[in-house]
This record gives sequence, C-alpha cells and structure tokens, in this order.
Amino acid sequence: MKTVAQILRDKQNRDVHTIGPHATVLEALQVLAEKNVGALPVVEDGQLVGVISERDYARKVVLRGRSSVGTPVRSIMSAPVVTVGPQHSIRACMALMTDRHLRHLPVVENGHLVGLLSIGDLVKEAIAEQDALIGQLQQYIRGE
Repeated sequence: MKTVAQILRDKQNRDVHTIGPHATVLEALQVLAEKNVGALPVVEDGQLVGVISERDYARKVVLRGRSSVGTPVRSIMSAPVVTVGPQHSIRACMALMTDRHLRHLPVVENGHLVGLLSIGDLVKEAIAEQDALIGQLQQYIRGE
C-alpha cells in the first residue's frame, strides 16, 4: 500500500491553498470557490492552526445565522488539527478519517504543511490498488 508521500507526489494538483485566521469567512469562501476545493488549512506565522471547510461554514455560520462578511475564520475553523505525516499509509489515513469524521487531512513534515489529502484522493488510490491486485490475480488464474 502506498504512503502519503507517494500519493502527494502522484497528485496532479499539488498546490496547497491556505488562508489566515484573521481573514473573513467570506474571503475563505471566495478562495474555496475560486480554487474548487472543499477545505483550506488555516496558517498563522507559518504554523498550521486550523482547517476551515464547507462543513464548518454550513454548521457554524449558516445554521447559526451569522454573517460571513464579519466573521473571522478563526471563530469557525476546526482546531486542533488532526494531521498525518508523509510516512503514513492510505489505510491509516482512511481509518483516521473514518474514526474522526474528517474529509480533509493536512500532511505535516517537520512542523511544516506539505500537502492536503481529501477522502476522494484516498478512495481513488484504494480503488487503483484494488484494480491492480484484481488484474494480477486474473493473470495468475489464467497462468500468464
């Protein structure tokens, strides 16, 4: 099974878009829409301090009748952040995301944010690994 480092290396889009904790929720929503992503790591002074997602917006702004214009990201971001390192396996990440009900998982190495995995990234990789194994088994059965 591949590691997080291998998945990040193979990703077509390796850009990690971030936002600061003092930005407004509206600014975060604009970045989410512009970059077509579902979550943004929140970084302050080079350190990962939270994650803001569409889920945070729906639950902590919309359902509470708050304004996205005047609400700072810091007040609705998810923190503390659950992270993984480049050496973690897909299986470990999927288990962590399932257990903690996460859709996005920041990757941190030596205290620095180096990537962001989505549940879609992991599912895509798990399917590819299963397809490869099925192909190998079919070849074995056919005696190839």
